[in-house]
Amino acid sequence: MKNVLVTGANGQLGNEMRLQAEANKEFNYFFTDVVELDICDEQAVEAYVKAHEIDVIVNCAAYTAVDKAEDNVDLCDKLNRLAPGYLAKAIQSRNGWLVQVSTDYVFDGTAHIPYREDHPTCPNSVYGSTKLAGEQEAMKYCPNTMIIRTAWLYSTFGNNFVKTMLRLGCEKESLGVIFDQIGTPTYARDLASAIYAALNKGIVPGVYHFSNEGVCSWYDFTKMIHQLAGITTCRVRPLHTEEYPTRATRPHYSVLDKTKIKQTYQIEIPYWVDSLKECIQKLKIENNNKYGKSGD
Repeated sequence: MKNVLVTGANGQLGNEMRLQAEANKEFNYFFTDVVELDICDEQAVEAYVKAHEIDVIVNCAAYTAVDKAEDNVDLCDKLNRLAPGYLAKAIQSRNGWLVQVSTDYVFDGTAHIPYREDHPTCPNSVYGSTKLAGEQEAMKYCPNTMIIRTAWLYSTFGNNFVKTMLRLGCEKESLGVIFDQIGTPTYARDLASAIYAALNKGIVPGVYHFSNEGVCSWYDFTKMIHQLAGITTCRVRPLHTEEYPTRATRPHYSVLDKTKIKQTYQIEIPYWVDSLKECIQKLKIENNNKYGKSGD
């Protein structure tokens, strides 16, 4: 039985990996966050991997505060660039495998057709630059690395766009949301399922893209969140990007082409609205149905 280490286990993806571990009993799991294992400590990583005879690492840990990253460059660099290199070195010493989760921010967002894995990277933020450097560190030190880039991640765990829009929809009479940034939401539960599909089939090293199917803007995303939650008292207005300035530059277009991961691991990816509906139903149950009538 292979030993699988999941880092960043208290985050959105890490929690979903933990939930689905119960349905994937062919592996023995070690779930860690910074308290159990500081992945920015190279010696600690090496010792942990050796002591627990780890065969596969799934790195769900990252510095993801995109705007704060512009001012916290050193910490962002440690978590997003150096740590994946430490994990890669440690797992390579055991001839093991690494799954490194990355981001659409490695692209500049100027394309008009979905990004394939071989499209030239051109990050224009500290977050994007450090995540790309982390991909490179991982692949440099461990040939058996699967990079999986994702976008617009949300779940029932932690802080994310879906939960923020649900809260604001209940608190405000009107809300302005950007309509000229286009991408695809990703339910962390679906991403976790894809990672388990790779683990079960056997990891094929390389770069992959994963998000849910379909395309929308942040404005469309918000409208659907409110519709599915039954929120009818908040008017959502479309904003141009320049009307909502942020510290970091966001990609205007970050739709990912998922052909490679679907073909390699024989998976079907759910439509973003269907996954959003599932997530919101869970959130409504957790919050005693406070969001109003069902949006069915």
